Amino acid sequence: MHNLDSRQTGLRQAGRALDAANLFLADVRDGLGPYLAVYLLTEKHWDEASIGFVMSIAALAGIAAQTPAGALVDATKSKRMVMAAAALLVTIPSILLPWMSGFLAIASSQAIAQAAGVIFAPALAAVSLGIFGHRAFSRRIGRNETFNHIGNAAAAAAAGALSLVWGPTAVFYVLAVMALGSFVSVIAIPDRMIDNDLARGLHDAEGEPDGNTSDEKPSAVTVLLTCRPLLIFAACTFLFHLANAAMLPLVGQKLSLQDKNIGTSLMSACIVAAQIVMVPMALLVGAKADSWGRKPLFLAALLVLPLRGALYTLSDDRYWLVGVQLLDGIGAGIFGAIFPIIIADLMRGTGHFNLAQGAVITAQGIGAAISTALAGLVVVHGGYSAAFLTLGATGAAGAVLFALAMPEPQTVRN
Repeated sequence: MHNLDSRQTGLRQAGRALDAANLFLADVRDGLGPYLAVYLLTEKHWDEASIGFVMSIAALAGIAAQTPAGALVDATKSKRMVMAAAALLVTIPSILLPWMSGFLAIASSQAIAQAAGVIFAPALAAVSLGIFGHRAFSRRIGRNETFNHIGNAAAAAAAGALSLVWGPTAVFYVLAVMALGSFVSVIAIPDRMIDNDLARGLHDAEGEPDGNTSDEKPSAVTVLLTCRPLLIFAACTFLFHLANAAMLPLVGQKLSLQDKNIGTSLMSACIVAAQIVMVPMALLVGAKADSWGRKPLFLAALLVLPLRGALYTLSDDRYWLVGVQLLDGIGAGIFGAIFPIIIADLMRGTGHFNLAQGAVITAQGIGAAISTALAGLVVVHGGYSAAFLTLGATGAAGAVLFALAMPEPQTVRN
């Protein structure tokens, strides 16, 4: 009875710490994110193509680090320390950006931040699985994403309000405060509660954390190349991010060109609007992913992209653009919550849950990197509407591939 009470107390403590970690890391994990485009356009006076290329360089650094990051999360028993160190490496280069000049310095700083930031997604999912087990994983991931979106909305609202006083540099102060909170909350996660074998996808399909060391051994790494559903899912996530990554930065640029004095505030309004919608989407995935299945939820996320791409071309009105951005809350909200659940389904029993996360996130990172560079070039040569339609058509292609080729992930067992 004492052990049971002790475990329940530990689970409550771990749950609260994970809530806080997801809240504060919401802003830290993406660094400057879409604000980078606004800052470079309005304060450094860069053109759209140059902005696209510096963002792509940063994304490529993240791509190079992503799969090794997943392997590190699988292997390490110090997951909290790894996340704390990554938070510092994301924050410091970004905070120093206002004192930097030149393409090389800024691109290098953002490459470092992006490379460090890739650790958070697999680490948070691994810690959640290692503490709560498979049966509670969908609900826990839904809760993680809920606090992530609340944190994003709060940080964006603060950045938007403060930017009216301090200008676009306000985002740097918000990032510093969130970084401090993330460091404290990550350290507060009780290390004793994490089953490191379960956290990497070992134990059988119904395995739960029990504090015992498993004798299971990871499968060969080639399982990542022989699991056909994983390869299909990777292709679909590539197309999702190829379509999605550049949309918000393009909207931010359009808003800033209308009035650069309120560009950051309007960008914050776009982010807050989407994040508010993402909260119920994350809760929906957590509550219904097991009963409805993973496939219809992810397909809905893909179908939002062509709709957004078309709607952005209909008007340049700032209220219209912010309103259309609400749809991003549906697509990205579902995607963020369902992604680790699908990977956990496909990798059960292999011991490569986090490596697989890293590999698939690498694919989506490639899509995101190409997205911003491609969109910048299309804007320069064809205008914003042409860029939005190109991105929307790409999202439609991903939806078709997923609908025709992907089995229901819950039915796949290794």
